[in-house]
Amino acid sequence: MREPINVLILAAGLGTRMKSDQAKVLHRLGGRPLIAHVLRSAAQLDPEQIFVVVGHQAEQVEAAAQAALPPALAARLRFVVQAEQRGTGHAVRCARTALGEARGALVVSYGDAPLVKAETFRKLVDEHERERQAATLLTITMAQPPAYGRIVRDAEGQFLQIVEDKDCTPEQRRITELNPGFYCFDIPSLLPALDQLTTRNAQGEYYLTDVPEILRRAGQKVGTVFHADEAELQGINTRVELAASWKRLRLEILNRLMLEGVSIVDPDSTYIDDGVEIGRDTVIHPQVIIEGTSRVGERCEIHSWSHLTNVQIGDECKVQNSCVIIDSKLTARNSVGPFAHLRMQAELGEEAVIGNFVEVKKSRLGRKTKSMHLSYLGDATIGERVNIGAATVTCNYDGKQKHPTIIEDDVKIGSDTMLVAPIRVGRGAVSGAGSVITKDVPPETLVAGVPAQIKKRLKA
Repeated sequence: MREPINVLILAAGLGTRMKSDQAKVLHRLGGRPLIAHVLRSAAQLDPEQIFVVVGHQAEQVEAAAQAALPPALAARLRFVVQAEQRGTGHAVRCARTALGEARGALVVSYGDAPLVKAETFRKLVDEHERERQAATLLTITMAQPPAYGRIVRDAEGQFLQIVEDKDCTPEQRRITELNPGFYCFDIPSLLPALDQLTTRNAQGEYYLTDVPEILRRAGQKVGTVFHADEAELQGINTRVELAASWKRLRLEILNRLMLEGVSIVDPDSTYIDDGVEIGRDTVIHPQVIIEGTSRVGERCEIHSWSHLTNVQIGDECKVQNSCVIIDSKLTARNSVGPFAHLRMQAELGEEAVIGNFVEVKKSRLGRKTKSMHLSYLGDATIGERVNIGAATVTCNYDGKQKHPTIIEDDVKIGSDTMLVAPIRVGRGAVSGAGSVITKDVPPETLVAGVPAQIKKRLKA
């Protein structure tokens, strides 16, 4: 029977090199905060508890961590405050009381390493359990090492210690095997070793990297696992590194979608967030951005320069060039654009069409309804088979509050009609071009004029 696994994420740092007022782990990559990526990978270990060490902007970091996981896993989160930043060893010390109640192994990771995969965490844990070690750490090699700790070994190649870059001798600085900061500890072995940490080093901090050496000197078994992909384990310290990581993640996302049956005409110019779902045989043209919690169905076509955020798009929909769609829904077989703007829970029924330079805000259009040109539809409920003429405006704002417009089925609104809300246009009614409608229109009537008057009754 396997021992329980626990996870500890270090997320208290200021991130001064980001030159930002925002905590580093809250900077976004592929639509999610950095810490969310790490948590989602670590959560695939099915940990018993997930400890997150917070400090700078603790409330915001805690909220981001909670939002990153499904409720069942979020319930396993425990937050520990590191009020004073005194090193990685001090951060883990702050969690000492909570860890004392935990069982089994503890995986430790930084919260600013968003590209780490669940398979990498699993590889680390598997080696730790197989060799029954007190501590196991991932190592990488780089020909021109950055400011990472060096892995020092004896003549037989056995692990001796980790020496931080600022504490290295010139000879140690030439070592190319590095510590990227991912560990698995036996909790009963870790806790007493934390008590032996000192600040006798170049930075005057408590280093977590000293723990493996303390354990080895105590006669406990310490091992390493080499990881060939050093870029996967890179922490984010600057906005330059953030952009480089986004480039890698973006290509991973696009490659996955293409292998699942999505056609992406030009991956180099396409930006799709992590977590966006796209169905088979959908075509994404160049210069498209799809963000947030978006889902695009099968056999859709999204044309160039369109920007979609938190959209729900059904099957066989077409978004023409240069559309902006935010927090809105296309049901099925819809066409939008070019140059259209849908926002604030706009919703199109099946086969509804929105054309050139039409804005739809907080409105629902029924099945087969069309607004083809130069119109604004705000706070409106529009029925089925309605035709909205060019330059129509639902005048929803009276200077103090917004009011609704209701247009029933089979209505025809003439070009340049102003509908002064609150207003209801009855089923089968027609408005003449240039009308200003200020009062409800009965069903099956023709209205025209300024203000609009009933001109005649229409046959049902």
